[in-house]
Amino acid sequence: MIVGTVKEIKNHEYRVGLTPESVYELTAHGHTVLVEAGAGLGIGASDADYAAAGAQIIATPAEIFARADMVVKVKEPQAVERAMLREGQVLFTYLHLAPDPAQTADLIQSRAVCIAYETVTDAQGGLPLLKPMSQVAGRMAIQAGATALEKAHGGRGVLLGGVPGVAPARVVVLGGGVVGFNAAEMAVGLCADVTVLDRSPSVLERLSTHFGARAKTLYSSRANLAAAVAGADLVIGAVLIPGAAAPNLVTRAMLSTMQPGAVLVDVAIDQGGCFETSHATTHADPTYIVDGIVHYAVANMPGAVARTSTYALNNATLPHTLAMANLGWREALRRDLHLRQGLNVWDGHITHAAVAEALGYAAMAPEAALG
Repeated sequence: MIVGTVKEIKNHEYRVGLTPESVYELTAHGHTVLVEAGAGLGIGASDADYAAAGAQIIATPAEIFARADMVVKVKEPQAVERAMLREGQVLFTYLHLAPDPAQTADLIQSRAVCIAYETVTDAQGGLPLLKPMSQVAGRMAIQAGATALEKAHGGRGVLLGGVPGVAPARVVVLGGGVVGFNAAEMAVGLCADVTVLDRSPSVLERLSTHFGARAKTLYSSRANLAAAVAGADLVIGAVLIPGAAAPNLVTRAMLSTMQPGAVLVDVAIDQGGCFETSHATTHADPTYIVDGIVHYAVANMPGAVARTSTYALNNATLPHTLAMANLGWREALRRDLHLRQGLNVWDGHITHAAVAEALGYAAMAPEAALG
């Protein structure tokens, strides 16, 4: 198979779909790998590194899209990239289609085979290709929130851990999944006053057992949510419904109950955001203020730590990339029910129920694509 990866063009996106080590694995299995010139510079990988691993260095993304049977990326294809997709070509990347009708329409029109990292599952019911980036984003959320809390950035001027004689910042984490757990871990490590809200009794029990007295847990009822947000210096939005739009947990009316200069960090912004007042921002201009509350809603947070993120992502994606290259995408999806859940668009049809429901399309079962 001819596998290609291109330089990411989203604002301040430095990750890359394939590391040189992943290229070496693919070429060792007899596959041809095309890498756009300069694609790996953001992770410290030169064209010479890729060439040494067996890749062909290609000058333009257009040639890669024209030649590759499968294109492996990180972020959703931008409009200029979507225009280069062709019928039957495999696209393997993050898509986050639920809040993005324009991208969805273009992918349907392309008739490409679009497999989304974020809806691939595992035997434990987890999302193994989303997990590494959720771990990174959860940890980064606390760093970003701590910076936004500084007075120079519009915040309250509160230090997360406080100092002797001065109380620490109150950090509220909405959602106790991978993002929420990692955010709480970082906040606890910085000696903040941490509360995690979730609706799952088993998640709350797991968090309570892990953190003990270092963090509080609360059932996410409307009353508990409102009270926790009102008293918070920093709120981390870490809720996820696989494939679907994130629920708006914090309404605009709730902002008036918060202290001016408090901070909201919306890690769910890729799926539309979990704060009513959220809209996607970039690393170039990451924050804005609504009703005196600082909002941080960068849609590709892990791109700022591109080397860590790319290697963590490739550790998870490479087995699936190899399976599709070795077997063909249809046979790989026939053999692997969990990879099959990643199929979002095929031959002009939506093949993921949650995506279809969010955008008002009729869903086709992914098995229909397998023949």
